[in-house]
Amino acid sequence: MIFRKIILTCSLLFCLFPVKSQNLYPELLRLNRAADSLYTAIAQQQPVIGISASRSSGEGSTVSGRYVQAILQSGGTPVIIPVVTDGNALRNMIKGLDGLIMTGGGDVAPLYYGENTLGKMVRIDSIRDVYDMTLLKLATDRNIPVLGICRGEQLINVAFGGTLYQDIPIQYKTGIAHFQKTSTSRGTHVIEIVAGTKLAEILVKPEALTNSFHHQGVKDLAFGFRISARSADGFVEAIEGYPNRTVLGVQFHPEGLVAGGDTAMLRLFKHIVNEAGWYRRAKMLHQRILTVDAHSDTPSCFKQVGFNTGKREANQVNLPKMEEGMLDAVFFACRIKQGTRDEAAYKKAVANIYELIDGIYEQVEKNKNRCGIAIYPEDAARLKNEGKKAIFIGMENGYGLGKNLSNLALFQKMGVNYVTLCHTENNEICDSSTDTPEWNGLSDFGRQTVKEMNRLGMLIDVSHASDTTFYNVIRLTTQPIVASHSAARALCSHPHNLSDEQLKALAKNGGVAQVCLRDAYLGNDAKTADLTTVIRHIDHIVKVAGIHHVGIGSDFDGGGGVTGCNGSNDLINITVQLLQKGYSEEDIAKIMGGNFLRVLSEVQGKNKK
Repeated sequence: MIFRKIILTCSLLFCLFPVKSQNLYPELLRLNRAADSLYTAIAQQQPVIGISASRSSGEGSTVSGRYVQAILQSGGTPVIIPVVTDGNALRNMIKGLDGLIMTGGGDVAPLYYGENTLGKMVRIDSIRDVYDMTLLKLATDRNIPVLGICRGEQLINVAFGGTLYQDIPIQYKTGIAHFQKTSTSRGTHVIEIVAGTKLAEILVKPEALTNSFHHQGVKDLAFGFRISARSADGFVEAIEGYPNRTVLGVQFHPEGLVAGGDTAMLRLFKHIVNEAGWYRRAKMLHQRILTVDAHSDTPSCFKQVGFNTGKREANQVNLPKMEEGMLDAVFFACRIKQGTRDEAAYKKAVANIYELIDGIYEQVEKNKNRCGIAIYPEDAARLKNEGKKAIFIGMENGYGLGKNLSNLALFQKMGVNYVTLCHTENNEICDSSTDTPEWNGLSDFGRQTVKEMNRLGMLIDVSHASDTTFYNVIRLTTQPIVASHSAARALCSHPHNLSDEQLKALAKNGGVAQVCLRDAYLGNDAKTADLTTVIRHIDHIVKVAGIHHVGIGSDFDGGGGVTGCNGSNDLINITVQLLQKGYSEEDIAKIMGGNFLRVLSEVQGKNKK
């Protein structure tokens, strides 16, 4: 308890004694490093909640003690984030946070939502705008739970593409005074809570008495959010991320009402602390286990001009996003489309695979201080201990073998660990699940391919394979097999998915099905697929095949991605939801990578160098 007070006191000192911002950075960084070690020692159970600050006239950072007290009452450890615009400093600070409260204050500059400034605009602080926008982006990139209050709510709406009323009295004439003159601890008008929303679940009542200290507010709602409360004049009083986004914003000041004794409003702070607790558990678990995405088509992005997997690019898998989501390892799939089956086309297909593999090595070399090529599960563990990400290599579509089995050994020497036998069309190896049957499963060459992959110790991947191909492989193989990116057909009838009978056969074989995050494979109505749908598929496979036979193969950068899980940075959301559903940490470790690495190790067996 005393150490928590020391951290809080140190943070408050920066607010009480203003310092020129350019001289503040070294002290902030030292404070942050000290706090990192203290968090580990004293906040094992208490979530660390960051509080954004305002700037005082002397360029110091200030926060109302009411935010601090509300967090303490809710069981959290409050830490004030001083106003700085150095992105690296903010990035270092936010790594220790489990939740974030974006506080009230001045106006958000209209340039952020593409409007000119009205004459009535007051209290615009460009430095704080940059600070808040950076802080919010860093937090949401990491899926840290966020509660926005007053300006914080408005900032959230703008950051995600919405707009604001710059001056409510001018632009939204109403009988309600949205800037009260009484104390913040007193409620002055009633808001109606929208039924079925997260806010309704938190406050447990259809109405609430709130205060009003703002002349700006939500106008056009940001994409991915819904309105969760309105005042009697129809004004938006609360918004929330939907679905599967732990971001909530309220137009009023609950910390003032809590100080006045409003126990209902205290639930908002208990909510953010509770959500932060789940996020903290997920982070701590990811620190101890090896997490693996078994299938990503990221090499297809390498041809983009200037692409660098070490930068936070627009694609779904790169090193910054892996770091944000605490993903340890990914299988980069060298994917090629099915082409004609003649000598010239085969030669080109083989050359394309070599080019893709070379591209992976080039990207790793560019970022060798942050990642490394992994062949064996032990490599992934070693790289994690070195603070680096593990890049495994897979190959999608056996067409890339060029109908020459000797290429299997050559590709394996270059680091290829699995081959997806086919893609969306039949090839010389087998029938695809989305093409007219040609071979009635495996061809003669396909049977030779399976035997050679068993001999070499390479994983056989049956994603995209037809049902007949699947059962041919199961009967022929002497090793466990994988479906690197396939979901449950019982929940989505796409032929790419695995039936319950196939899941049972896969379990008997000792293999593993990696749930794909592609909406078309998750829901019969693809538009409704989201993170919750992903969890349902995991639940189903666990029920049918068992906990030892399920994992994650995102198919990111190849069509994968759903609301709530749309990049490597979002994979930690799966862990959070599994924890909330009651899965043990041991079982989550299996789902998030352990099962796939177990099968890989078993198949490599005596072939390990």
